[in-house]
Amino acid sequence: MSTEFHSKEHQILATLRKVLSAVVRDTTPPPGRPHVLRPATIDDVKHCFMLITAREKEIIDEAGGTAMDARPRYADEPKKTSTVVQFTKPENKD
Repeated sequence: MSTEFHSKEHQILATLRKVLSAVVRDTTPPPGRPHVLRPATIDDVKHCFMLITAREKEIIDEAGGTAMDARPRYADEPKKTSTVVQFTKPENKD
């Protein structure tokens, strides 16, 4: 997603998502260890992520912005062009 914000609400949602993901990373235990959060709390966090993403998508769509799956690229990176090459089967020579 682009770093440009379409509204104050979008900026708030992006910040909430970053903070929430940091909390998830900090509380995730090593493999094989029980999680410190209850399963219901984990489900609530997942639901929060879904709500944040859905609202961000709505804001971007309303603003006529780029798709959420847009990937960043370097300024000097060559643009990808699709060229269709037609291959023809050679005629049989008898």
